[in-house]
Amino acid sequence: MKTVGVQVRGIRAPILKEGDDLVQFVIDALWRAMAAEGFTLGDRDVIGITESLVARAQGNYVTVEAVTAELNQKFGRDEIGVVFPMLSRNRFAMLLKAIAAGFSRVYLLLSYPADEVGNPLMDLDRMEEAGINPYTDLLTEADYRRIFGAEVKHPYTGIDYVRFYKEMGVNGNIQIYFSNNPRDILRFTKKVLTADIHSRARTKRILRTAGAEVVYGLDDLCTEPGAGGYNPQYGLLGANYATDDKIKLFPRDGQFYVEAIQRTIKERTGKNVEVLIYGDGAYCDPVSRIWELADPVVAPAFTSGLAGVPQEVKIKYLADRFLAAGAAVEEEVKTLIRQKQADTAGTAVSLGTTPRRFTNLLGSLCDLTSGSGDKGTPIVLVQGYFEDYTTE
Repeated sequence: MKTVGVQVRGIRAPILKEGDDLVQFVIDALWRAMAAEGFTLGDRDVIGITESLVARAQGNYVTVEAVTAELNQKFGRDEIGVVFPMLSRNRFAMLLKAIAAGFSRVYLLLSYPADEVGNPLMDLDRMEEAGINPYTDLLTEADYRRIFGAEVKHPYTGIDYVRFYKEMGVNGNIQIYFSNNPRDILRFTKKVLTADIHSRARTKRILRTAGAEVVYGLDDLCTEPGAGGYNPQYGLLGANYATDDKIKLFPRDGQFYVEAIQRTIKERTGKNVEVLIYGDGAYCDPVSRIWELADPVVAPAFTSGLAGVPQEVKIKYLADRFLAAGAAVEEEVKTLIRQKQADTAGTAVSLGTTPRRFTNLLGSLCDLTSGSGDKGTPIVLVQGYFEDYTTE
């Protein structure tokens, strides 16, 4: 029996520049690491590439000015309502800068007590003490300050996001309200930009049914070639701060890159590896209850072998069962693993497993490995992921 299971390596790489050959860049980084560390590639190894590498290689950037111009084309110039944005300097602040520059009046509707991914705006106990009903109540900024204080800081960043967003206005043109009902924005304007990520389709549908005259989402902006980068599927969703006047978009054409890398490694080594492009991992911090997934998906592109969910049995459950029966535990467990069904969902032997998509599991693993700071490992190699207890 093999004595080591899954192994994960962050692969260091130089700084990639716009126009660089991404496929060659990834291959070179892997080969340097193999030569230095003495490992080799095997069948069904998984290579993860952070989405920012792909976006930078293809130059998928757009200027704040270009975003403002498209917003004005779609909404005019007088007023706009913005519903349910994230609280983030990296993710939404640059988009708000573009919005504020283009309209006389901006009505910003924030969900509470937290944004869509859990960034908190208010203390739950104080909210309940004040008798606020999050299902029905619309709060003004004055209400918010009266109840929660002159300064409400994010627990990790230390930013008062209500003040931060308000100060991004031009000549005081941003008004902030708090509600979990998107229809409330229609009290102020019939022109609405939905800024939520995972609930965007529902929010658009509700607004159109309630009488909104113009409704677009972040995924409807920068979807076509024009003044800079674009993403035909996600638009501005998954965008990041790049410079003070430039926004990096979620990468496009990812399938070309993952398949090209897979094909190149097959030609060089004879090994059938899997490749994915990953963004934010889909996990939740148990202390702050902030959900990490600010991108529209964990993996915007992946090779076909990463489709589906794991089909596993629960060794802990089997071991307890066979130990109680006095059986030869290891051999009984291995026999059941070898004989497991193609679909184990709902079976007794899978009790305690939670099938999730391979791309979400592996993308989260890659994101946790590479981090979002200064580790310098934008490529991640996962080995042994598809092995099990019977692998020799």
